Amino acid sequence: MRGRSGFLQDMEQNGFTLQYMFDHYPFLPEERELGLHTVRRVRPDFSWQYQHRNGHYSLPLIAECYDQLKKEIPSFPRLPFTANELRQMFKKQLAMEEAGFVTVESVKVSRSVNPDTASQRKGRIEHLRSHWRKELLLAFRDAKSKINPRRANHFGTSIYPFLQLLPEEDYIDIMIMVMTTLPPNGEAMIVFAKDLGRKVQSRFCIKRKQKLGITALVTKVYDHYVELLASDGKVHNKFPREYWQELERDLLHWYAYGHQDVNWSDATTMQLGTFLANIMVSGMNIPKNAKNPLQQRLIPAVYHTYNYQSKRKIGFIKPHPMLTQILESDQNSSLIFDAFVMPTYCPPVPWTSPTFGGYIVVPTQLIRMEEGITKQRDLLDHCKEEDPSKLHVILDTVNQLGNCPWHINEEVLDVIISLFNSGGSTQLGVPPPPSAGPILPKYDPTGKTGIADRTAYNNDMRLARKTLFEMHSLHMDAEYKLSIANALRHRTFWFPHNIDFRGRSYSCPPHFNHIGSDTTRSLLQFAEGQPLGPNGFDWLKIHLVNLMGRNKCESLSERLRYANAHMEDILDSADRPLEGHRWWMKSDEPWQTLACCKEIAKAVRSPDPAAFISHLPVHQDGSCNGLQHYAALGRDVVGAASVNLIPHELPQDVYEVVAQKVEQHRLRDAANGLQIAQVLEGFINRKVVKQTVMTVVYGVTRYGARLQVEKRLDELEDFPKAHVWKASIYLSRGIFHSLKEMFASTREIQEWLTESARLISMAGYSVEWISPVGLPIIQPYHHIKYTNLKSGIQTVSVCNMDMQQKPHTMKQKNAFPPNFIHSLDSTHMMLTALNCYRKGLTFVSIHDCFWTHAKTVDIMNQVCREQFVALHSQPILENLSKFLLRKHSGLLPEKTKERERHLKLLDVLTRVPKKGDFRLQQVMDSVYFFS
Repeated sequence: MRGRSGFLQDMEQNGFTLQYMFDHYPFLPEERELGLHTVRRVRPDFSWQYQHRNGHYSLPLIAECYDQLKKEIPSFPRLPFTANELRQMFKKQLAMEEAGFVTVESVKVSRSVNPDTASQRKGRIEHLRSHWRKELLLAFRDAKSKINPRRANHFGTSIYPFLQLLPEEDYIDIMIMVMTTLPPNGEAMIVFAKDLGRKVQSRFCIKRKQKLGITALVTKVYDHYVELLASDGKVHNKFPREYWQELERDLLHWYAYGHQDVNWSDATTMQLGTFLANIMVSGMNIPKNAKNPLQQRLIPAVYHTYNYQSKRKIGFIKPHPMLTQILESDQNSSLIFDAFVMPTYCPPVPWTSPTFGGYIVVPTQLIRMEEGITKQRDLLDHCKEEDPSKLHVILDTVNQLGNCPWHINEEVLDVIISLFNSGGSTQLGVPPPPSAGPILPKYDPTGKTGIADRTAYNNDMRLARKTLFEMHSLHMDAEYKLSIANALRHRTFWFPHNIDFRGRSYSCPPHFNHIGSDTTRSLLQFAEGQPLGPNGFDWLKIHLVNLMGRNKCESLSERLRYANAHMEDILDSADRPLEGHRWWMKSDEPWQTLACCKEIAKAVRSPDPAAFISHLPVHQDGSCNGLQHYAALGRDVVGAASVNLIPHELPQDVYEVVAQKVEQHRLRDAANGLQIAQVLEGFINRKVVKQTVMTVVYGVTRYGARLQVEKRLDELEDFPKAHVWKASIYLSRGIFHSLKEMFASTREIQEWLTESARLISMAGYSVEWISPVGLPIIQPYHHIKYTNLKSGIQTVSVCNMDMQQKPHTMKQKNAFPPNFIHSLDSTHMMLTALNCYRKGLTFVSIHDCFWTHAKTVDIMNQVCREQFVALHSQPILENLSKFLLRKHSGLLPEKTKERERHLKLLDVLTRVPKKGDFRLQQVMDSVYFFS
C-alpha cells in the first residue's frame, strides 16, 4: 500500500495529477475501471469525470468562422439514406477492412473458354495455392527457427517478436496475395519488401483492435453517429467531429482519439519484408510443365535479379514467366486490391485527432509523413494537449471533404471500357495494350556484324523494352481504375481524406479518386443531385467551354454564346460519342467534356431545364493561384491585375501576357542578329510558357524550367529539333526575366523567405511556422543517413529520416517559399470548405480547383472571394516574422562566426517586405478571380 501511495506522491510532485492521467492516457474502458479501482484502494475519496475541453478559438479566422456557425442553425447537407441504410453500409465496409483485401472483376475482355476448361484451370490454381501454403509454412518455420530471439541486429531490434504477432497462416496468406498481384516485370526489391512489411503491420493493427475491443466500441458509436448524416436523422447543428466525441463521452466515457496504432520504424518494416521475400524466393515453386501440375520437376515461382536504371544497379523480385501465364489464364480476370485502395462503402469515420479517423480499422494518419519524421507529430500532439480547438478547422475540413457521396457516371464508363477493349487511344488518354507496342529486334549471332551493329542492336532492344514496360504499366493502371469504377456501379461511395504536412488535402484511396486524370474525373458525379435552378444551366455550358481549353480570354457571356452556337455538336457528342462528329475529342479534357455534353443533352431535353436534377460537378479554377497569393501578400497592383484580383471586363491571362513579353524580347534580339531568337519566330505562345509560369511561383529552378520548355518545344512538330536545347535555355531565361518585371513584390517576398530559411537551416534548425488556421508545419528536409540491411538475396539500403540529423540547407531554402504558399492555398480552401458546408453546399476541391453543383456555383464563388479577403486581411508576413523571431531569438552563440550569422538572421527576419497599394476589397468584385 505504501508503494502505491509513494508512487502517486512522486507522480504529483512531477506535475502529473490523477485527473490528467485519466483524461489523457488512452485507457480502454476496462483498463480505466481497473486503474480507478487500484487508485481508490489508496485514495477512497478520488472520483474522476472526463473534463471535456473544446477550447477557445484564439486565431481570428477560426473564431469568426465558428462564431457564425453557433449563431445560426446551419443547413448542413444530409445524405440521401436512412439511418438503417447507413448502418448496413457500415457493416459491409467493416467486413472488407477486416478481410484486408477485396477481389474485383477486371474490365478487360478475355477469351471465352468452355466450362470444362474453366473448371480445370480453377482446379489447377487451387492445387498450386495448396502446394504453396505447405511449402511456405515449412520454409517460414525453418527460417524463424534460425533466428536468435535475444540477439538484436545493428538496428537495435530483433525481428523475432514481429514473427510472433500473427498466426503463421496470416503471414502465408500475405505472401501468396502479394505474389499473385506481382506485375510481370516485377517490383524493385526495396518496394516489394516494404509492401510486405506494411501489410503485416496493417493486419496486426486490425487484429489488435478486434482483440482489445476497439472495433466493437467504434461500431457502437457509429451506430448512433449516423443520426447526424441520415435523411431521417434527428441530430442537427453539430460538426461530425463534435458529435462523435459527444457520443464517445456519453456512451462509453472513453475517447478513441487517445488510441494510436502501433508505429513501426522503416527499418523494422524493411527487415520483416526482406525476411518474407527471402522465404518466397526460396520456398515457392511451380511445375515446369504447367499443363501437368502433378509433374515432380519444379522451378522457382519468383526469383531475384538485377536491372540497371539510370546507371544504378537495382534489385528486382520477378515472377517466372510460367507463373504469369498460369495466373493470367486461371484467375478468371479478377484483380485483388488492399482494402484501403477502394473507396469506402459508408461515410468515413470522422477525424477527431491526428491518429483517429478515416477508415474503421485500417491504420491511417491524418498527416502524410515520411517514416521517421516525428517532429510534426509531436507538434500536433502538443496542440491537442494545449488547446484542442487549434486543430478543429483542419479536422472539420477533412471530414467535410470526405463526407461527400459519389456515384459512377455509367454512360461515360461504358464508352471508355469499349475503347479500352478495342485497342485504346493515346490521344484520349486510354493506353493501348503492350501488344500494340514495338516488336523486340532480333539478333542473328551467326551473321557478320561489327561493334557498331551490336551497339545499335543493344540500344534498339533497350528502347523497345523500355517502351513495352511503360505501355504495360500505363495499361495496367487504366485497367485497375476502370475495374474499380466498374465494381462501384449502382453503389454510393466515399473518399476518406487526409492532408500533407502543408495542409493540402488528398484522397486516401490512391488509384481511383477525383484528384486523378481527365479519364478518372469524368467517371465521377455527385451522388446527390440538385436542380439547375435559374443560373445552373448557363454554368453547365460555361463549364463545358472551360474544359475545352478555348476562349480563356473571353468573358463568361462570350463563352456562353460559344456553347450555344455549338449545341448541335454537343448533342451529337452526347448521342454518338464514337460514331458521330466526335467534336468532344478536340477538347483539352475530352472525357470530362463528354460527361458534360451528356449532362447538357439531358437538361436540354427535359421539360424544364431549371428543374433538371444535375449530378455533374462544376469546377472553378484559380487564376495562377500561387501568384494570386503572392500579389495579395505584397499588395502588388500590377501583379494583382495580371491574376484577376482586380475586376476586369475580360479575364486577364497571365500566361498570355508573359508569352507576349517574351516575344517582345525575342523580336529585339532577332533584329540584333541573334540566331536562336530568329529560329523561334512563330513558336512562342501561351502553351509553351504556361507550365514554367505556374511552377516559378513554387520554386522551380532554372534547370527545371529549361526542361519544361524543352518538353513543350519537343511537342511542336514544326520546330527544328537541332535547336531545342538552345531555344529552351533562351526561353526559360526570358520567362524568368518577364516575371521579374511583372511581379517585383513576388520576387522580393520569395527572396526574403529563401534567405530566412537559408540562415535558419545554417544555424542547425528546420524551418517551422504555423498556418493561419493553426496547423503547425515543419519542413522535413534533412541530410539522410543510409544503413545497409543484409538479407539472403540482397543488401538493402534503409534511409534514416531522423529529425536530429542536420537540416539540408539547399532543400530547406528552396522549398520554403512554395511550401509557405501551399500552406496559404490550403488555408483558403479550408475556410471556403467550412463556410460552404455552413451554407449547405456540396463542396470538394483539388487544391486550387473548387467543385460544387451548377446551381450553387455563384454562392461558392462569393464564399471563395470572401475567405480570400478574410485570409489576406490578416498580417500574414508580420505574424510569420514574429513567430520566427520568438523561435530564434534565444541566447547568442559564443563563437564569433556563429554569433554574426545569428545576428544576421535576426536582422533579416525583422525586414518584412513592404506592401504596395493594391486594395484587397477589390477581389470581392472580381468575377474572374476563380472562374
